[in-house]
Formats: sequence, C-alpha cells, structure tokens
Amino acid sequence: MTFLGIRFLDIIDIFLVAYLLYNLYKMIRGTVAINIFIGVFMLILTWLLVNALNMKLISSILDAIVSVGAIAVIVLFQEEIRSLFQSLGSRYNTNHWFNLDNVLAKNKKSGMMNIYINPIVDSCENLASTKTGALIIITKSSELLDIVKTGELVNSVISSVLIENIFFKNAPMHDGAMVITDNKIKAAQCILPISHNTDLPKNLGLRHRAGLGISQKSDAMVIIVSEERGEISFAYDGQLKRNITPNQLKELLKK
Repeated sequence: MTFLGIRFLDIIDIFLVAYLLYNLYKMIRGTVAINIFIGVFMLILTWLLVNALNMKLISSILDAIVSVGAIAVIVLFQEEIRSLFQSLGSRYNTNHWFNLDNVLAKNKKSGMMNIYINPIVDSCENLASTKTGALIIITKSSELLDIVKTGELVNSVISSVLIENIFFKNAPMHDGAMVITDNKIKAAQCILPISHNTDLPKNLGLRHRAGLGISQKSDAMVIIVSEERGEISFAYDGQLKRNITPNQLKELLKK
C-alpha cells in the first residue's frame, strides 16, 4: 500500500527512528553528552545532504567517518547506552508474562520470607528512633553481584541485632549499603550509583539518592533510614515513599 510513493512501512520506519531519537535526547538532556549528540546529529544530516547533492569528494570523506560511526557512538555514549539497557532489562524483569527466571528456575522463590520481615522492620524502627542512618537493598530477580562486589561479604542469617550492629555509627561497615539476597545478608558497605533525578527535594542526602538510584536500575526494594530526621523511606521502581511507619514498611515488604 503506497501513497505518493511512500509506503505504510516507511511511515512506521520514520516514526520509530523519531521515537528512538526523542528518547535518547530525553536521556542525555542536561548532561555533557547532549553536545556530542547534537554534533553527531549534525554530521549525519551533512552526510545525507552531500550524498543527495552528489558531492563526491566530501561524500567520500564523510563515508569513511560514518563507516566507523557505530564504534565511535558506543565509545562516546557508553554510560548512556549502559543506562538504557539497564532500564530496559529492569522493566523486562518486572513483566511477569515472560521472565527468564520463571523459565529457567521455576522453583526459585523471590521476595522476602515472612519470618525475616519482622527483624528487618524492628531494626529499622530502632535505627530510626536513634537517628542512625541505614541503607538496605532487598534484591529480587537480579542479585546485583556488581554491587555486592563493591562491599564486604557477610553471608549471614538476617537478624535485627546484626543489622543494627552493622549500621552502628562507630562500626567499620556502617557507611554504605547492605544487600539482602535469598533471605540472607549478602554484603555490607556496598557502593551504589547516585540518582540524577532533579525533581528530588533538595533536603534529601546521598543516602536517599543512592537508594532511589538503584531502584531505578533494578527491581530491588530499598529501605532508607534518615540520619538527620530519623524517618524511614521505601524506594521501588524509581518511586520513593517517605516517612512511612514500621507497619507500612511491613506491608510493603509483604507485597
């Protein structure tokens, strides 16, 4: 089916390219990479123009540049491309209609067992009452091994006493995040990526931004205890719930 020589598939093709470019622009808007993006875009437009005008000399030069353009784009935009694939993978894993974990490991249980929820909630309540900062990650489909490697391995059964001792202000591992996987404290003192969400309140510190950042890049549940205000927050799927009660935290973990 054509109209004035334009096929319906050509319209879909143009729409998809425009959609991809728009989302790429949204991802890098406000960063240093936007200048590189504009430069690459102008180069491609120039290359198309000189080819249309049949300018052979400059066309041959631009052909050589564009031929290695894919590698150059990967090098220049490696952080943005990595963030894009992490985002796509996270959304894929949260779709329950098809998940590799469900296909390859049908007997694997995700989420928290009820007997381990109470120790986590109790420890967070105690830490909040003493205004002791804490950052706890509870993994789901992804074990976040790259995050675990940045900290100290613990591999211990979950207990409120251990959690409170790890985050005690004078303890050697209090700074950083704790990772809980398969109902065990996997590691502590882990380093997390920081969220660059400009809509966050200015009074939120690095602990909240780190917790929100990992929730944007994975399907993990994140608990943050504020050192300044003594409040409990919960981050999941890039959304932050602030100043929740211990009972609300328990319900969120059960879900």
